[in-house]
Amino acid sequence: MKLIVNLPAFNEAEKIGQTIKRIPRRINGIEEVLVQVIDDGSHDGTAQIAKDAGADFVFSHSTNRGIGIVFRTAVEKALENGADFMVNIDADGQFDPNDIQKIIDPVLEGKADMVSADRFGDHKAQNMPAAKYYLNRVAAYVIGKFMNFPIKDLTCGFRGYNRETLLRLNLPGHFTYTQEVIIDAIGKNLKVMWVPVVVTYFAERKSRVVKSIWKYVSNSGRIILKAVRDVRPMKFFGIPALILILISFGFFAYFGFHYVQELKITPYRNYLLLAITLLLVGLQFLVFALIADMIKSNRRLTEDQMYLMRKERYSK
Repeated sequence: MKLIVNLPAFNEAEKIGQTIKRIPRRINGIEEVLVQVIDDGSHDGTAQIAKDAGADFVFSHSTNRGIGIVFRTAVEKALENGADFMVNIDADGQFDPNDIQKIIDPVLEGKADMVSADRFGDHKAQNMPAAKYYLNRVAAYVIGKFMNFPIKDLTCGFRGYNRETLLRLNLPGHFTYTQEVIIDAIGKNLKVMWVPVVVTYFAERKSRVVKSIWKYVSNSGRIILKAVRDVRPMKFFGIPALILILISFGFFAYFGFHYVQELKITPYRNYLLLAITLLLVGLQFLVFALIADMIKSNRRLTEDQMYLMRKERYSK
């Protein structure tokens, strides 16, 4: 049984060496623990420092391509190197590498296919920016309700995966991946769990992903909407359709009530026009829901084929 601990890194020369040395090389239930670093175009010597610190694999992008591409590369390289499990942990040392055992245990025991660290469980994350905290909590709650699955932490990158999950996941190519992967895993009925961990954010550290909070919210919102649309199309389009149609019926009833009493259309014409408009838009959303559901069925077939191709490509 081989575990690959992956560290995504961009200009982490100051911290990555210490983090790699703190990664335990003995994990209960694992025969071999290897450290993999994906250097995303760093220009401060991150890759060489990682090698000197004892990383078993170091792969470098020629330019900075973003954390979503880094995750895709990490999964591909882990599978190429025969990983039975992969744990992704930040290179800056804000998470305790000793918690890797806690993250991987439910996967080893077959209780989960994927385990994410929960920064909001037993201990509140220290020095976490308030905006980041509340945005994460709100997003996790809303998406969890929509997916009908309790999501405790939507954006934490400290996660563990078994090989089957790595083969089945859609690998995103956006500026982030954390939200999409959770939604994709739930949509594929994979067993997802959260384990509380302690994390301390460095007060002086600037985020490598969040350059602007508003840009982050905009990009994340777009990615989440797209992912939810693909995974739950009937809900995504069907709920607005049902709401619009019900409201239109209310206006039709209001118009009909007054028309029967006065037999005049003109005073209540606007209510009739609004009812017709809402009904047409609602029916249009309903058609979108049916079309999107058909696309989802075709997409599932394509994903099954991709899974079989990946399984063959990365066969051990």
